[in-house]
Amino acid sequence: MTAVLIISAAVSYLSGGINGAIILSRLVYHDDIRKYGSNNPGFTNFKRVYGNNAVSWSVILIDALKTVLPVLATAIVMNALYGQWQLGAQFSGLFCMIGHCFPVWYGFKGGKAFITGFATIWFVDWRMTLIAMAVFFALLFTLKYMSVASCCAAAVCPVALAFLGVSDVWVEILAIAAAALVICRHYPNFIKLARGTESKFTLRGK
Repeated sequence: MTAVLIISAAVSYLSGGINGAIILSRLVYHDDIRKYGSNNPGFTNFKRVYGNNAVSWSVILIDALKTVLPVLATAIVMNALYGQWQLGAQFSGLFCMIGHCFPVWYGFKGGKAFITGFATIWFVDWRMTLIAMAVFFALLFTLKYMSVASCCAAAVCPVALAFLGVSDVWVEILAIAAAALVICRHYPNFIKLARGTESKFTLRGK
């Protein structure tokens, strides 16, 4: 199992480091999203800077695909060899998230890993995903703060997983680590919320 996890960690980290916002800002706009807005290379900042268009929403697609491929591959292998689908998915997903936050490809300056984490939990437990989605959209459409919705959805995941049941205690530990990573990466948003300068999210326009 150790060899499988080591390979998964390396591949997942490198794949997770592929950043849709940075790639599209360079290819389409010949620019770097990290120079504008909140300087965060993620969907929300990309949408605010470049507008509500197909390019912006493609950021989500790229960040989801870069996660789904290694997570699904690891889950399949771990399940076939050790009967540990959940562990494989959560382990790979966490390293995809680490790669997204601290990408070797971009000087270790990455995003906040919410989309990467969201793509991961589908393969860990779909019921947990539905619970997280309910929390996320309820808060997003009432409070309008993407950061609050993202962090609360991340925080509820390990709690929901504990009630739903896990195949291994390490799955729960990894889920807690993933949630903590998302919350910690949103620290600048907490400062803005305290100061009353945090921007609200809208589906229309920027």
